[in-house]
Amino acid sequence: MANSDRFSQILDYLKIKKSATVEELAGMLYVSLATVRRDLTELQKRGQINRSHGGAVLMEGADEISFFIRQVKNAREKEAAASVALKHMPDFQTVFIDNSSTCLALAERMNLAHKTVVTNGLNVAMRISRHDNVNLIMPGGEVRFNTTAVLGSMTANCLSSLKFDLSIISCSAVDKDGSYEFSLESMEIKKTALNNSKTRVLIFDNTKVNTSSAFRTAPLEHYDYIFSNADSRTLKLLDPDGIKNIINL
Repeated sequence: MANSDRFSQILDYLKIKKSATVEELAGMLYVSLATVRRDLTELQKRGQINRSHGGAVLMEGADEISFFIRQVKNAREKEAAASVALKHMPDFQTVFIDNSSTCLALAERMNLAHKTVVTNGLNVAMRISRHDNVNLIMPGGEVRFNTTAVLGSMTANCLSSLKFDLSIISCSAVDKDGSYEFSLESMEIKKTALNNSKTRVLIFDNTKVNTSSAFRTAPLEHYDYIFSNADSRTLKLLDPDGIKNIINL
């Protein structure tokens, strides 16, 4: 069983039980105690659980990995993915940019002068506000510290009344069947923005390929442009027939 599959099963179990011992998880997964301890250490680094004596407790807001962890982790890969996208960005006047650390890496380098930018990301909004002559809009919603984002039904309702020339989103995971999110709320926000956009862009770094998340945002065919720093061999896993508009280094 792959690490990502075990992580998902551990989190699903903790969402129901709220806490579990190492022995309990090892029995559920049919793996060794040492393997469970390593998995729990990694999930704690991601900000999804707290280690307790002999086990683990689910953290509040664990459906989303902390933005601060995501921003630091694989930073070089995110910058490389942003460099690919920057060379091929289509023309636009209005754009939605999600709250992901990969989109933040791209937004910081885009020319947004005299553009209207809508984002649900607090850090994205703060960085973009430093640009000159940008019309910056944030939808209403519940502020989530862990993801530095506004999320929830209010956010989705706000976005549903807007139209965009372009939407730029990243993902928690991607495979040949589509892009995925860790939480239903994030998926709904991104899906709303995509459905209200003329042109749809997906950007992800190479670490997201063939990993696991529960909620599918969209099939890859739904995107007009797909940008990644992953090599051609890795991207072949997503597009074995070479029919999707995937651009890499």
